Formats: sequence, C-alpha cells, structure tokens
Amino acid sequence: MSKDQSGASKRIDEHIAGIKDWRGETFAAVRAAILAADREIIEEWKWMGSPVWSRDGMIAVANAHKGKVKVTFAHGAALKDPDKLFNAGFNGNVRREIDLYVDDKVRKRALTALTRAAIKYNQTHLKKNTKKKAPVRKSTKKKP
Repeated sequence: MSKDQSGASKRIDEHIAGIKDWRGETFAAVRAAILAADREIIEEWKWMGSPVWSRDGMIAVANAHKGKVKVTFAHGAALKDPDKLFNAGFNGNVRREIDLYVDDKVRKRALTALTRAAIKYNQTHLKKNTKKKAPVRKSTKKKP
C-alpha cells in the first residue's frame, strides 16, 4: 500500500468513485498498476484535483478528461518503453503520456514495469537523490 500525504489516498478514492462511466474503472486500474510497482510510492493530491504518484520525485499524474484517461509520466522521455505504452506527448523533451480511450485495456504488467523504471530514473538522475557527500578531509595538523 502507498504512503498517504494529507488524506490524498482518500481523496483519490472519492475522485475515482465519482467517475461514473468507463473512465472510473480505467482510472482505478491505472492506480492499481502504479501502486503495485513499489510499496514506498506516495499518493498526493495536487494542482486543484490531480492524483500524483511519487517516489524519490514525481512519477506520474493522471486525469480523467472527456473521452479519455491521461497518465503523464514526469520524466517519460528518458524512460525506455519496450511495451510501447506511450502514445502521446512526443513533442516535448521531458514528459510522455498514455492516453486511454473507451475500448483500451490497461496493460497492468507493462504499466507497473514502466513505473519501476520511472522510480529508478528518479533515484539515479534527480539531483536531490544523487547529491554526493562532501569528501572527508584529513587533518594536516601533526599529532603531538
């Protein structure tokens, strides 16, 4: 299960429950696949109503739009996508998106693997996670 920031998980539960068409079920499947990637994923509620998943930095944000569910990976352009999940957002140099439509099935294993790749990227490439410790300096004073 994920860590919760300020009741975000409950808000996301309520948000999904409020989506009465196919998008609610799709959104729930996306959430489950993302959370299956790592026990330390944190759920957040940001930007006036967007579920966000983070682990050592932002992984993804999802929204239900008219006619689709959009999942945007924060550093998607840097991730390998062997399962070809990304199908939108190719114009930018950082983010990549997955747009899911009414007849699309959530490819849970592939989405979980992509989420794990995003976590690894965050841990190895984001400055806040890769800061090197200052070298230990040896004293130049001679001991008596």
